Amino acid sequence: MTLSAEERKALVANRIEKSRQTLHEAKGIMQMKFWSSAANRLYYACYYITGALLVKNGYIAQTHTGVARLLGLHFIKTGLISKEIGKTYNKLFELRQTGDYDDWRTIEQEDVEDLLQPAEKFIETVEKLLNE
Repeated sequence: MTLSAEERKALVANRIEKSRQTLHEAKGIMQMKFWSSAANRLYYACYYITGALLVKNGYIAQTHTGVARLLGLHFIKTGLISKEIGKTYNKLFELRQTGDYDDWRTIEQEDVEDLLQPAEKFIETVEKLLNE
């Protein structure tokens, strides 16, 4: 799929806004103590902002794993995003997978609360790259 410059810009803006809204959702869900749902929304907030970064730079991923792979290859390995901040994305991906598909493990409060600040830092870092 080839996007015009205008379409790409609109898609990036849409994904940034979707990331912000989803982060806000995650915080609201945390207040209600639905930890699995909060983990899901935190992951998606980071996923949407990462998607914006990939689109802006001309990368297209077909899967969640593909998004993680492209993020690692083009932004973490190159030092544009630190490895520490990049690990947040992977932790959230794993936690979301656990919450959505693992019948034997329950997502707990500390699992999610410990990732809120790193998720916010991840989003802030990616937004800075998007604004360069």
